[in-house]
Amino acid sequence: MSNDLDDTLKQLVGEAKRAVGEAGDERALDDVRVRYLGKKGELTALLKSLGQLAPEDRPAAGARINAAKDELQDAIGARRQHLSREQMARALEAEQVDVTLPGRRDAGGGLHPVTQALLRMEDIFVGAGYSVVTGPEVENDYYNFEALNIPAHHPARAMHDTFYFADGTLLRTHTSPSQVHTMEREEPPIRVICPGRVYRRDSDLTHSPMFQQLEGLVIDRGISFADLKGTVIEFLQRFFEKELSVRFRPSYFPFTEPSAEVDVQCVQCLGEGCRVCSHTGWLEVMGCGVVHPNVLEMSGIDSETYSGFAFGMGIDRLAMLLYEVDDLRLFYDNDLRFLRQFN
Repeated sequence: MSNDLDDTLKQLVGEAKRAVGEAGDERALDDVRVRYLGKKGELTALLKSLGQLAPEDRPAAGARINAAKDELQDAIGARRQHLSREQMARALEAEQVDVTLPGRRDAGGGLHPVTQALLRMEDIFVGAGYSVVTGPEVENDYYNFEALNIPAHHPARAMHDTFYFADGTLLRTHTSPSQVHTMEREEPPIRVICPGRVYRRDSDLTHSPMFQQLEGLVIDRGISFADLKGTVIEFLQRFFEKELSVRFRPSYFPFTEPSAEVDVQCVQCLGEGCRVCSHTGWLEVMGCGVVHPNVLEMSGIDSETYSGFAFGMGIDRLAMLLYEVDDLRLFYDNDLRFLRQFN
């Protein structure tokens, strides 16, 4: 019986160890353990058969069976540790971090599209010999209206168009006051542009109560409307980088005479007619004119000796046309998905 038991144990342990070595994961290894060491396992069945042996043979047989069980349990334990190390190695390889790579950073910011349009405009005029001047956003009635030949009864002075303060000051409605300050401070020849924020009681798809404006002023001897036309046409074609047609329509402004509204050929359809230009083929972009003699005289400049021209345009409006934006409010909603397109 002793030799038969030894042969049986040797065969079972050999088979079990081969199965343990072939187990590719924890589940397969547990199946091997149950097959040989479980309640209905093959080595457990041998222990249960000890009752069939003579009483004097049972202790030795039981000891050999338990030794085989211990040997198999050690093999299973060793295989489990090996599988655990392999699993850990695979996980570390899949999740490894290259510490030499630079860390992830937030995306860098960029200039606002209206600011980009302003800088583009300034570059064009500075390259043509203009200086950039600024002035206060809070002005008094004289510089915002009276010095610009705007009479007391003019609609622009009405409460529904202008933001007034209790002390009689106001938020400037255009950057023209900066031109008046310049004319009072400097002797001709004068060649300046005046960019900045201005305020009016207006708000819709194409208007905002606060918007950016750029005005230009040239004062010198012999300045005429022809000089104004050449300047405006050159600027618009350089700004949009297209050979666009430009037209001047007679208009009225208190501070210029003669005055004109300027239309440019639609930058989207090039005059064919589209939704942007309301199917007219033209876009209104600015107002302009020859500086009124009264404006020159009120600033201490001899209108018999000097003449000049002035123009004014909305930076936001030109930015909308340049970047094909159809709602002015998008510039001020602070939506990063929109703004990042201009970085």
